[in-house]
Amino acid sequence: MSDLVERRLKTVRDHMALECVSDWDAVIATFEHPRYEMYGSGAVFDGEEAVRGYFAASRTPFPDQSNEIISIAHGGNTVLVEFWLMGTHLGPLKLPGRVVEPTGKSFRVRMAATFEFGEGSDKIICERPYFDQGAVVRELGLT
Repeated sequence: MSDLVERRLKTVRDHMALECVSDWDAVIATFEHPRYEMYGSGAVFDGEEAVRGYFAASRTPFPDQSNEIISIAHGGNTVLVEFWLMGTHLGPLKLPGRVVEPTGKSFRVRMAATFEFGEGSDKIICERPYFDQGAVVRELGLT
């Protein structure tokens, strides 16, 4: 395994671990340019301000949100991660047409994400999570 591949894998592992402890400054530092493209919803958060807004919005209903890596692989300029996303519904959850007050229920859903890197770089240029938008809502029994 090349040094660049090892550095990229470390960047992704660090990025995901830092998300679990809400160290947003350190998460931002893993990017060359902060950008999330949400495959399930089509939402794009481009730039530091937008990405920090995404962090705040996603952690309001699930302040303890965390992840557990299942598998990780590198190919080309991309790292692919399969993981468990977990959290507890402890804050208001905005759903289409309504806001659901905290239920105290937990969820655990399987997801995948790609992390794109620029040529020769170990800094992320885009994270693309792939997920079923309804999975968390179903896990919480809110359907």
